Amino acid sequence: MNSLDVIKEIYKPYRYTKRGKTVVLESTQGNYVVKEKKKDIRSVYNYLKSRGFNNFPNLVDDSRSDIDVFEYIDDVEMPTDQKINDLAVLVGNLHKSTAYYKEISEDTYKSIYENIKNNVLYLDNLYDEMFNKFLAYEYPSPSNSLFLNHYTMLKNVLKYCLTSLDEWYSSVKNINKQRISLIHNNLSLDHYLKSDKDYLISWDLSTFDTPILDIYKLYQKEFMNVEFKSVLDKYLEKFKLDDNEIKILFILISIPLPISFGDSEFKNTIEVRNCLDYVYKTDKLIKDYAKNE
Repeated sequence: MNSLDVIKEIYKPYRYTKRGKTVVLESTQGNYVVKEKKKDIRSVYNYLKSRGFNNFPNLVDDSRSDIDVFEYIDDVEMPTDQKINDLAVLVGNLHKSTAYYKEISEDTYKSIYENIKNNVLYLDNLYDEMFNKFLAYEYPSPSNSLFLNHYTMLKNVLKYCLTSLDEWYSSVKNINKQRISLIHNNLSLDHYLKSDKDYLISWDLSTFDTPILDIYKLYQKEFMNVEFKSVLDKYLEKFKLDDNEIKILFILISIPLPISFGDSEFKNTIEVRNCLDYVYKTDKLIKDYAKNE
């Protein structure tokens, strides 16, 4: 008998439903969520409690090696903009509650600099190859033409990233500490629930790292769904980023999304359009932020 069958025997659900990688059990004792165990969530929860942060579902049973059982949270429906603004406040509180300064080696910022620079240079070279390839076609496809028409703009974005990255590195290369927080590392609207209080779920990827990674990943997942300036403002009201943190955040989010060309011209055109929409939205976000500084 596997662990899920054991759990069913214990809680005797009258209904169970598979939702993605989780199973929801509905029983007369209450409702529960069963998830595959990927890390020691109890240790994460204990640390968060010690820092005064309690916005997570109760861990009901973690006694088995392969699954965890959590309380089920009834989520209140709300407008997307309101939901993500509330999420931003919660994440700001998370970072504020767990932030500390860590001594780092002289190679830490250099490694960050080189990794980001290599990614930007890779895109720069890839764009050149795509440009030369598409330009050679006598009749470029719609997706190819869309890329060709915006090639210069994309190259300018990469130039901005490299220039800003050099400026950032000049500011931080002699600093021997870095601000660290416990980051959720998998932020999305799907992982935020509103009930009797705010909840963050799915802590499997949580780790200690720079807090800007949470905002960067949230932006990449939700940039099409919301106006992100208000989200950033709400976050910064709770957890103020310093100038160097803001600069590297804006560099990271400014790197265009990758474009993958396949056999479907319709999908190829959407890929290029999504990349361009991302660039336009990011440029507007950065400019709107600069207006208030």
